[in-house]
This record gives sequence, structure tokens and C-alpha cells, in this order.
Amino acid sequence: MIVWVLYDITEDKSRNKAAKACKKAGLYRVQYSVFLGTLDDNEKDELSVELEDLIDQENDSVYIFPMSKNELKQTQLLGQAFDKKLVTDQVKAMFL
Repeated sequence: MIVWVLYDITEDKSRNKAAKACKKAGLYRVQYSVFLGTLDDNEKDELSVELEDLIDQENDSVYIFPMSKNELKQTQLLGQAFDKKLVTDQVKAMFL
């Protein structure tokens, strides 16, 4: 399944670890706190547990949104939807 991971993490160290966890899971960074990619159920669950352990439950938030390829293709991207310095051709191909 295609997965979006978005987070708002206040602590720099935890935020950096969250980014590394998302990259390690095979997700692509599309904005500084937004990742996109394909994960199976087990990979999504493992990432969820890892991110949950990193965050401050009182102050931070993490959103993991699964969606189908059809839903992704229907996604509307407005303005500067992706940080051009971060987005790869693999990410662009997901929207074609």
C-alpha cells in the first residue's frame, strides 16, 4: 500500500531519528516532515511502533495515512506540493 507519513515533532534529535526511520523503511521525503512510499502491513506497523517510541506523546504528532494507487492518482497537488530539492523521479512516477 502507498503510505504518507507526516509529523510535527518538537525535539530536533527525535525529529532527525523519525526522518531516518522513514528513510530506512524505504519512504521518500517529499517535504521536510512529509514522507511517501510503499509499505506492506508489517512494515507500516514496524514504522508506527518505532515512531511512537521516538515522540513525546504530550507534544508531538505523527500521521500515517495509507491509500491505494487509485487514490494517490486522484490526489490534487497545489502550489509547491513537493520540495524540488527532495523529490526523486520515483516519487514523481507514483503520480503518473
